[in-house]
Amino acid sequence: MCGEHQHDDNAARACETTASGARFKVEEMTCDHCAGTIRKAFEKTMPGTAISINLAAREVTVDGDAAVAVQTIRAAGYEPRPIA
Repeated sequence: MCGEHQHDDNAARACETTASGARFKVEEMTCDHCAGTIRKAFEKTMPGTAISINLAAREVTVDGDAAVAVQTIRAAGYEPRPIA
């Protein structure tokens, strides 16, 4: 949880770029600010990579190297858990 503001657990938003690769559960991603932090981390470390963020499900899907995706999410301050 980011602590930046009030959280809406019923929010169901996704990023505009869709991805179908490695999927991760990110329990600490609870609001738009959290999702934006993760999205910006990918824009910096993996520019041009397709990423989907499902805030309601607390899931991130990334086209690209799964190991780099894990490192990117962790660098943003969150702990990803792979989804099979």
